[in-house]
Amino acid sequence: MAMIETVNLTRKYGDLVALDNLNLTIEQGSCYGFIGPNGAGKTTTIKILATLLKPTWGEARVDGHVVGYQNHLIRPVIGYVPDFLGAYEDMLVCEYLEFFASCYGIHGAKRTKVVSEVLDLTDLAGKRSADVNGLSRGMQQRLSVARVLLHDPKVLLMDEPSSGLDPRARIEMRELLKELRRMGKTILISSHILFELAELCTSVGIVEQGKLLYSGSVQEMIARAGGGGVVHIVVDERPKEAALLLKQVRGILKVALEREEQTIRIEVTIDPKGGLPVSDIPSRLIAQGFRIARFTQEPVSLEMAFMRLTKGLVS
Repeated sequence: MAMIETVNLTRKYGDLVALDNLNLTIEQGSCYGFIGPNGAGKTTTIKILATLLKPTWGEARVDGHVVGYQNHLIRPVIGYVPDFLGAYEDMLVCEYLEFFASCYGIHGAKRTKVVSEVLDLTDLAGKRSADVNGLSRGMQQRLSVARVLLHDPKVLLMDEPSSGLDPRARIEMRELLKELRRMGKTILISSHILFELAELCTSVGIVEQGKLLYSGSVQEMIARAGGGGVVHIVVDERPKEAALLLKQVRGILKVALEREEQTIRIEVTIDPKGGLPVSDIPSRLIAQGFRIARFTQEPVSLEMAFMRLTKGLVS
């Protein structure tokens, strides 16, 4: 079942086309990574799904309800996490959550229970009586997630939740998102930290200049980008001659020499359309009298696939 769906979704700001006929489908219970350069249309998409913007034309649906016409049915099933907290001043963490719980119509003993549960889930129970403005950036982001979990939404819309966080806070945020995914939440998350998305998401989408370039699994994306990757070769002697030999081999796009700890390495980028199996490279060198000390293959990462599929264009 599709929990999020857009059909020819378009958003214009004057003559600027921020979204250009975006067709997107996100299944229930999936974690979908939304990636693209700044200005590509990610935040605009999320704000439309969060009912904060209206499409210029086209349609967006959340849990079967149409954005712009059934917002009163969409808002109870979504939680929107922006890239900054925007908390009210002079409030304690518990007061902040209790206020929003009351906005969701949660009162009395149920409200106390719900607030305690989300504090435990987001590992903020020890900060219950802390001042919101005194929290670190990472804790503020966790509090932002706690806020949207109060009404137990089906869908989480997260715009750069790890933006500006230190490494420890990013790891903690990633673990929290994994737990939410295990709970069956449908998560749409935009991020520039691509290796985290590769570990976290069941599928990804690339948007550039308002257009969806790709949508599917990470493995399919890497295959579409060409695969191949990079191999590192260490030869015992004559590395420059070995590099010249490999430069003449059809199917190899790039050869570079790299001095590292007194060892000269040969880095070879394979052209996936060149028809050259990676396993053939050592035999080519051995046939010419080179002795190979080390041969390793670096798999294509999400970052490499992203760079191959995009041009860095913005609206």
